[in-house]
Amino acid sequence: MRPLKAINHQQLSPSVAPRVAASLLEAMTVQNLSAQPPFITKDGSTIRSILDRTNAPVQNQSLAEARVPAGARTERHYHKVAEELYFILEGAGEIELDGERRMVGPGDAILIPPGAWHAIKATEPLRFLCCCAPPYAHEDTYFE
Repeated sequence: MRPLKAINHQQLSPSVAPRVAASLLEAMTVQNLSAQPPFITKDGSTIRSILDRTNAPVQNQSLAEARVPAGARTERHYHKVAEELYFILEGAGEIELDGERRMVGPGDAILIPPGAWHAIKATEPLRFLCCCAPPYAHEDTYFE
C-alpha cells in the first residue's frame, strides 16, 4: 500500500469530494486490541501489537499494549535507535531510566530516549501502551 497524500478538501469540487473521502476510507487501517495475539518481547514483557509492521502498513512508529504481572519486571535494556513512550493505563510500578527511579501509575507518560537504559517493575499488575519510533524491532533491543 502506498502512503496517502495530503489533500486540500477546499480545492475539490462538491461532486469529487465524496469520492475522494470514500477512497481514503478504503485505505484506512483499524486494528482492535482484542484481535491481536500476545507475545513475549526480548525484555520479558507480554505485548500485543496494536499497530506495527506485522499487522499494518506502518512506516515510522508502532503501538502496543504491554503487561507486566505484579512483582515482575522487564529486563534492563536499551534501544540504539528507537525512542519509546510508555503510557500507564492500569496498575502501578517503578520505572528505572538510566539509574533514576520513579513510581508511576494510571495517566503517567514516560519518555524513553534512544540509548537510555530502562526497566519497569510492577508493584501491582501493570498495563500500559508503548509507542516506538521507529517501529519496535527485536534487533534494536540490547542488554547488559
